Amino acid sequence: MKKSLIVFLLVLTYIPILAQKRAMTAEDLWAMKRVGSYDVSPDGKTIAFTITFYNVDENKGSTNIWLVNSDGTNLRELLGAKSGKSEPKFSPDGKKLAYIYKDQLWFCNPDGTDDKQITNLYSGVSGIVWSPDSKKILFVSEVYPGCQTQDCNEQKDKAKKESKVKAKIFTELMYRTWNRWRGEKRSHLFLLDVDSKEITDLTLNSEFDVPPLDLGSSKDYSFSPESSQAAFTMNTAKVLATSTNNDIFVIDLKDVQKDKQTPYKKISVSPGSDCQPVYSPDGKYIAFTSKARAGFESDKNDIVLYNRITGEIKNLTKGIDISAGEIEWSRDSKNIFYTADNEIYSSIYKFNIETNKNILFYKENVNRSLKISSDGSTLFFEKQKSTLPTEIFSIGTDGNGLKQITNTNGDLLLQIEFTPIETFWAKGAGGTKVQSILIKPPFFDPNKKYPAILLIHGGPQGHWEDDFHYRWNIQLFASKGYVVVAPNPRGSTGYGEKFKDEISGDWGGKPYIDLMNSFDYALKNYKFIDPKNTFAAGASYGGYMINWIEGHTNRFNALVCHDGVFNLESMYGSTEELWFPEWEFKGTPWTNRGLYQKFSPHMYVKNFRTPMLIVHGANDFRVPEDQAMELFTSLQRKGVESKFLYFPDEFHFVVKPQNALLWWNTIFNWFDKHKIK
Repeated sequence: MKKSLIVFLLVLTYIPILAQKRAMTAEDLWAMKRVGSYDVSPDGKTIAFTITFYNVDENKGSTNIWLVNSDGTNLRELLGAKSGKSEPKFSPDGKKLAYIYKDQLWFCNPDGTDDKQITNLYSGVSGIVWSPDSKKILFVSEVYPGCQTQDCNEQKDKAKKESKVKAKIFTELMYRTWNRWRGEKRSHLFLLDVDSKEITDLTLNSEFDVPPLDLGSSKDYSFSPESSQAAFTMNTAKVLATSTNNDIFVIDLKDVQKDKQTPYKKISVSPGSDCQPVYSPDGKYIAFTSKARAGFESDKNDIVLYNRITGEIKNLTKGIDISAGEIEWSRDSKNIFYTADNEIYSSIYKFNIETNKNILFYKENVNRSLKISSDGSTLFFEKQKSTLPTEIFSIGTDGNGLKQITNTNGDLLLQIEFTPIETFWAKGAGGTKVQSILIKPPFFDPNKKYPAILLIHGGPQGHWEDDFHYRWNIQLFASKGYVVVAPNPRGSTGYGEKFKDEISGDWGGKPYIDLMNSFDYALKNYKFIDPKNTFAAGASYGGYMINWIEGHTNRFNALVCHDGVFNLESMYGSTEELWFPEWEFKGTPWTNRGLYQKFSPHMYVKNFRTPMLIVHGANDFRVPEDQAMELFTSLQRKGVESKFLYFPDEFHFVVKPQNALLWWNTIFNWFDKHKIK
């Protein structure tokens, strides 16, 4: 009798939990705690990682460092009173934990005691890397190339701030990048001697940035196992705006002199982008990623080995149709673990440098930030999927024992009704198979009809993946009762080099057919989609495609263009990375005007008639704001219903909490307004 009563009470307790399930909201996205960078202690027992919390009312976030045992127990905050800490890094001897606070380097014991500020550098510190002997640290800092001292940097900044003249004079391209004006400063590589606290600018007087402005990685400089050499990535091209030629250099630290330029040597040979130099633990090799083609930022990333004794370079993955992401050596120096886009996943692969055997080590979801334990037995990584924000996981290097270590948003996620991700394949242009993600709305009823949203990704060399995106979140798009269809058309990564390459020079051709065919397949095969209520939205290249759709079909009720390209010719004259349009459109507008005009949406304004919401940020230097203004003017003069949501304080992305909430609400209101009831 007592046992039956207990079971009955448990059931009663569980029913309200089920009843409390609800659809996700935009507010939920900003209530979620976001896991950032992490590090594993040398003994493998402790993980230090960052969590960012957002306060919507204050319209900002704060980042702190937390510790957790590697088995997932004993979660605790490190130095809780000091908000704004980042980049936790254990010293290889396990005695100290380094981190960044208020742009300076700090040390504490692994338990948080003996907390001390180490640097007081005017130009600040970021990107810390320990030497294997725990006696040195590499970091980067932005300085004036001509300045020999920190006082010089401070005086130059002070003079600029106090000057009544704010004009700028430019004498070269790449005067702005992404979302900031470049100015005269350059990012230099510095060396800290931990005992003496002496700091040396390793790239003193250099006009080039370390890491490079674009196409770099999180591992663009590193120490050799014996701590006597460093490798780093730098682009020394005369015109950075047209060059993707990042190169790998090595510098002997025994040659360092405080007030003189330390000599360094280039070891890479590709005219494309080489980056991410990582030494093998046995010291024999430097592995790095390498692109073969100059000017193509999305070229295949091969893994190459540089032999430190002979100088020989060997391409390990030349015959494999996979483009590598980040790389991590096994402790025995026999294998390289690496990430790569793989259909809708970012999978983990394992390449044996002795046998050239390449295996798919871990396939599902989106996996990044690989780290191998000191004893070589465990691979740590960050993993996310459409129903799970980023968390830290581990798996044995033998492929067994997958374990979730952190569970940062567990309580909140239990309240939300998610829909499992589905995929389907359709025939695109020329009969090529195209994969799409499909998400049904929460509390799905197969007997109902639902409106559908076609989502188009940016890049264009990117892909929709099984991730938990904090901006274009596919679960949140579905949350208001929509079926989401997210195809990966020509140009998408994860489907081989031929599939990816076939967008270049053909922006509105095969990719458009792939998208329309995929959406038609969904309408035909999923009877719960209401064909009278269809919408489309996209950003960056996805925004371009929305503008292309505007001029080529009236099949959708309404469209949303976020930071989209409208006029390819004028975009060329105002964007910063000129290698991109010159590759994609096979030259400049004056050498290949026909192709620019053929695929420019502004050439088809006469056909515009679908209602469109336009979103753009003033600080977007990749797709500058004039693109949105030209588009809005054209729609308005054509008499097409249109709305322009303009953010004077955002860039290519909307990252401020209150702006993001406005973004979501405006989009959903726009869709709702144009539903046929």
